[in-house]
Amino acid sequence: MQAQHNLEDVLNTEQKKLAFYQNLILLAAADGQLDQNESAFLLQIGQRLGLTSEQVQPIADNLGVLSFIVPADGLQRTLELQTLVQMMLQDGQIDPREYGLCMEYANRIGYSKEILDDMVNQLAGAGPVVNRNPPTVS
Repeated sequence: MQAQHNLEDVLNTEQKKLAFYQNLILLAAADGQLDQNESAFLLQIGQRLGLTSEQVQPIADNLGVLSFIVPADGLQRTLELQTLVQMMLQDGQIDPREYGLCMEYANRIGYSKEILDDMVNQLAGAGPVVNRNPPTVS
């Protein structure tokens, strides 16, 4: 039987927590609007990780110059991708920019589009259907 891991166990340093939270904020802001469900999800994750507004404010203040931070640990990578997908699904639709960022993250950790799409479909349940041919960015 596979052991269950949660974010609090895997993100066991302030640096890991802040890097993960930065990734979440970048994804939430990708479509240019922060939906109420996305805000609530960010708040919930921040509280779970014990982050303060003073710790996360520099991330919000510097969004334009920040990029994804990919962790070294495989388990942390997978948990982060799952949480990024959950963030993408918070507003009930899959924005092509958010999907593109999830795809970038998946590629950087060695996951294929098929693995990402499978994860999206599993986490979405009967929710939005993944656009199998998202628009390309020129």
